[in-house]
Amino acid sequence: MARKSVSKNNAEVSAGAATPSRRKPTTTGRATRSVAAQAAATVSGPSHAEIARLAYSYWEARAHRGGSPEEDWLRAERELRRRGSTAGA
Repeated sequence: MARKSVSKNNAEVSAGAATPSRRKPTTTGRATRSVAAQAAATVSGPSHAEIARLAYSYWEARAHRGGSPEEDWLRAERELRRRGSTAGA
């Protein structure tokens, strides 16, 4: 085993010491994250953007009058979840 002596100003390692091997850091690629994100979205339901698009389309269908943004959002969320559950069946 290598011995190391440390003094106030420098550090010395005996000649028999081997340098530690360095491993390449493990990273996940963009494609892997994308697949994982898609899988999570499938399991957890529609994305925020999907719900927003559908809710906006409901508002547009009413000619930008009346209704409630919250009701549009909830309606869109229910519709997308229903579509998702019937698509998997």
